Amino acid sequence: MINLRKKNFLKLDLPLLGLVVTLCIFGLIILYSASLSLSYNPVRSQIIATILGFVLILLILFIDYDFIKDLYMPIYLVSLFLMILVTFFGTGAEEWGADNWLKLGPIQFQPSEFVKIGLIISLARYIELNIKNLNKPLVLLKVLFVALLPVALIAKEDFGTAGVTVFIIGVMLFTAGMSYKYIIGIVATGLISAPIAYPFLDQYQKNRILDFLDPTRDVTGSGFQSLQGRIAIGSGLWTGRGLFKGVQTQNNFIPEKQTDYIFPVLAEETGFIGAFILIVLYGLMLHRFIIIAKNSKDLYGSLVTMGVAGMLLAHIFENIGMTIGIMPVTGIPLPFMSHGGTFQLINLIGIGLVLAVSIERQKLDFS
Repeated sequence: MINLRKKNFLKLDLPLLGLVVTLCIFGLIILYSASLSLSYNPVRSQIIATILGFVLILLILFIDYDFIKDLYMPIYLVSLFLMILVTFFGTGAEEWGADNWLKLGPIQFQPSEFVKIGLIISLARYIELNIKNLNKPLVLLKVLFVALLPVALIAKEDFGTAGVTVFIIGVMLFTAGMSYKYIIGIVATGLISAPIAYPFLDQYQKNRILDFLDPTRDVTGSGFQSLQGRIAIGSGLWTGRGLFKGVQTQNNFIPEKQTDYIFPVLAEETGFIGAFILIVLYGLMLHRFIIIAKNSKDLYGSLVTMGVAGMLLAHIFENIGMTIGIMPVTGIPLPFMSHGGTFQLINLIGIGLVLAVSIERQKLDFS
């Protein structure tokens, strides 16, 4: 499992590591500001999760690359098992609106977050094993079944995370070279089926869609969070009101400001400049993913890298999009910024996998 001799740590992608460290520090500062007027302090648990995440990155870097790849089937089965446990024993509906948490003694976590990483690892290997015949209908259906089975279990409890997982699968299949005719067909099927699925949504999910279509529909009820977030973002102007001085933030007008709606906190207190810097940091991070994927020693490494990139991109786009009003509110957190120990851990584990791929790449690329 451990093999130091074959590892060349000089190939470690230091720009990516530096960007992630910067994002984590940035996130802790904004989270501290968001927590000043709360009845509890989420910063301590976030720091612990961040430190543990970097310890796990180090551990992943010392594990043989192929060892993780060979465990793809056990990882897949454990992912399915976790989601089955959530179906029967999930908790959290009273506090978070859905029973998508598992509680093991004092430990409480979201299995769907771990399943995203588990699916990336297992699906990357499964696609690699079937790459020669990927565009044959029966083989593609088999791959899609393996990919979408965990999604079906996630969707029962967490529609937003299910959407993120579907996007991850799409990015990985696109990277693997799935035919455009299948891509168009799948997208068309999704668009056609959306109206059919609408009646089966919970009322709070319907409200989010209706509030997105008409932001003035219920500004004192289901649309309150969205409105207050947009007010905070707009009031930040160019340079912001100053750290720890946001009116909407410090007076608790923004619901869930420490988690899903932390971007309005950033925008109000640091303005357009702060928000722009964050987006640039995200863009540079995703650019490093593309470089690492291109230089990976095998298809598996490329698929894992692009799977993690898809996971982070989906969260970034949906979270920022919902706070500025171009996407419906879904409760999707912002990577390295939002409070959430499980979420922070999973993001950093994903970064560890990508850094492990960078060590195994064919050639150095400093572009």
